[in-house]
Amino acid sequence: MDLPVDEWKSYVFRKWSLLPKSIQDAVSTADTLRDLFLHSSSLLQPEDEMFLKSLSGGYLVGKDPNAPPFYREEGNKKFQKKDYTGATVLYSKGISHARPHTADISLCYANRSAALFYLDEYEMCLKDITRAQMHGYPESLQPKVTLRKVECLVTLGRLQEAGQTIRDLESSFAAKPTLAAAQFQILQRNLCRLKMKVKERENLTATFPEVVTKVFEDMDLREENEQIASASSSVGLRVDPLRGRYLIATKDILPGELLVKEDAFVSVLNPGERPPLHHGLESKWDTRVTNGDLYCHRCLKHTLAMVPCDGCSYAKYCSHECMQQAWDLYHNIECPLGGLLLALGVFCHVALRSTLLARFEDAGKVLKKLCGEISNKGMCSPESENLIQMLSSDVGGESEKNGKGVKTPVPGCDINGKYENNYNAVFHLLPHTENHSPEYKFLCALSVSALCKQLEAADSSKPEAAVPPVLCSELNVWGVAMLKQMLQLQCNAQAITTIQQTGSKENNITDSRLVRLATGIFPVVSLLNHSCSPNTSMSFVSTVATIRASEKIGKGQEILHCYGPHHSRMGVADRQQKLRSQYFFDCGCPACQKEKHRAAVGPRWEAFCCSRCGAVLQGGDVLSCGSTSCTESVSREHLVSRLQDLRQRVGSARNLLSNGQLEQAIQLLLVYRHDAENFLSAEHSMVGEMEDALAQAYAALGDWQKSATHLQKSLRVVEVQHGPASVEMGHELFKLAQLFFNGFAMAEALHTVQRAEKVLMVHYGPCSDEIQELQKMKSCLMDSPPFSLGPSV
Repeated sequence: MDLPVDEWKSYVFRKWSLLPKSIQDAVSTADTLRDLFLHSSSLLQPEDEMFLKSLSGGYLVGKDPNAPPFYREEGNKKFQKKDYTGATVLYSKGISHARPHTADISLCYANRSAALFYLDEYEMCLKDITRAQMHGYPESLQPKVTLRKVECLVTLGRLQEAGQTIRDLESSFAAKPTLAAAQFQILQRNLCRLKMKVKERENLTATFPEVVTKVFEDMDLREENEQIASASSSVGLRVDPLRGRYLIATKDILPGELLVKEDAFVSVLNPGERPPLHHGLESKWDTRVTNGDLYCHRCLKHTLAMVPCDGCSYAKYCSHECMQQAWDLYHNIECPLGGLLLALGVFCHVALRSTLLARFEDAGKVLKKLCGEISNKGMCSPESENLIQMLSSDVGGESEKNGKGVKTPVPGCDINGKYENNYNAVFHLLPHTENHSPEYKFLCALSVSALCKQLEAADSSKPEAAVPPVLCSELNVWGVAMLKQMLQLQCNAQAITTIQQTGSKENNITDSRLVRLATGIFPVVSLLNHSCSPNTSMSFVSTVATIRASEKIGKGQEILHCYGPHHSRMGVADRQQKLRSQYFFDCGCPACQKEKHRAAVGPRWEAFCCSRCGAVLQGGDVLSCGSTSCTESVSREHLVSRLQDLRQRVGSARNLLSNGQLEQAIQLLLVYRHDAENFLSAEHSMVGEMEDALAQAYAALGDWQKSATHLQKSLRVVEVQHGPASVEMGHELFKLAQLFFNGFAMAEALHTVQRAEKVLMVHYGPCSDEIQELQKMKSCLMDSPPFSLGPSV
């Protein structure tokens, strides 16, 4: 997904292995990124381009005129089964392939409006009705969508518009009657019903409630930093030879305080699993739902009413405004390259897009910067012959030289010493070129070279095309820039995530999972150093990253972020290996130091227990009972094998649960849990997973008390593994609050709501969906009499 598709990687690595050693050495030892790019570009042959073209052609990104009827019919099947969300996605796929002002696009919009209506998405339904009419919706079908429009207007309380729409429809049929007698009678009955509905609403003494909108309070920084854009005044930028640039607290910071709120300089939606298409209609017209069908390709907003690009079927947006902005900024160039960009991977796509966005800054300055010497040793800028000489103790601070204080530049800052979210800051992110393998550098360079060839071809074949002169005239220079950014991304790409609900509606209990939605570059966030036990928490709203303190941070203390390997999810050896291979450093954070000197006992959520006495087993390849009165021992390999077998069986039980075979799933899970008690500790993560599955199953059956009992056991495992104030704990408490609330256990529900709110407020602030839901529950509970379901947490 990040890197090119496997076929292109294998092809390039094979090409590399066949190169003469002298050429390999020339590429490997290139002094500058310019030399690396030019060497690799000279090795790109026509047969290489043809192979890549064949891979790119496997992705259906153009508009296929035969696709809309197929997707409309598939959507109708979902609609008939009352799967309105599935129907909406399929109608959207049809819209993305349809040409403007055709029957296909108008029918797909109209059908999607019907699905949105049944999903209670009345505003989106109205927009789709307007789009259907704008694209020439058949006159004979107009009454159907007009009645739907009136229903939406009445429901939204827009009564004057509803009345006027009814009068317009009546006037239209009086002037030009086109319906058969039976159809006209049905229409008349519906109009009468809607007129009565309008009058009833008009006669209501109570005012119609306004649409509730989220108030994004506390989403803005209370006092913005004068030296670091998008950061609060509580944050300072420091730099030294060992740690590079990093952020510290300039005052005491409390848990939950917003420290950084930064919009991505550039972001690209991750396509998900999009294998190249093969011959045949079944694979050609994909009916699977991906993130690309649910999230705007520019702002990443979730929407069921996508507006497609007029030139391709791949890019989709939440509104016409987003579509136009994307077109003006970058998509006018990317549009004909969709298949190629999917084949070359997200990193290459991000590199291209960030370069295109650089055009909107001072192009002269950008070109001058790019034309400078870009060191193959990962220097920050052309001017920095010696990185250590550039590093000072503070932004705009002074260092001692010959007894005098002198200003020293900090990479990425402007001439006034301010660090901004712009291309200058992106340019100064380290590519760590010396740490990448020669094969990886060759893969990146050849991929960028192939992309530049296509940009050049697009410009020569279409003089009026969108590729701007400043880009084409210096294509090699921009190619070097894209190569630098592609190499930067291994260490500086930020996964933009979202929380997706996974529990079924029938369960009345929300389960969720963190999903990687897009890849972006955040220059300020990139200043944060890593810790396996960080003191901050990150979340996203669309393309905006927010960093909050997850614990108290004292003045002068470094502000730290986790790059992925967290001490509660991964052992120290695995963390060290991952950080070394991806980020090129050995972590020395307190969590790693503590684990390195800890005894042979692993974390409790990974511990095996003695089958005789239940004590924790210790040791290496052979595990011995930790109790002095027990001599039991067993091989680790045997227990690991039992654990793997248990995971497979629990996975099968979860599949039964997903398919609605609840009783059978419960019976199996209870058996598996009993088996686990013989060799896993009570706080093992696998035990927690089984308890969570049992909670879901009982919730689906409406047995709230049993569900809550099992979820409380799962909660204890989560607390041991992640900590009582962790975001994971907050999500589990939210689920438990839902269970108590649905089971009318008012006292327990209120207590759990308050606990969940306290934890989640620190990590997400007051405007997250879960906080909003908790506050609604609390408001309802405060007005309700107590009724106990069972034991409290």
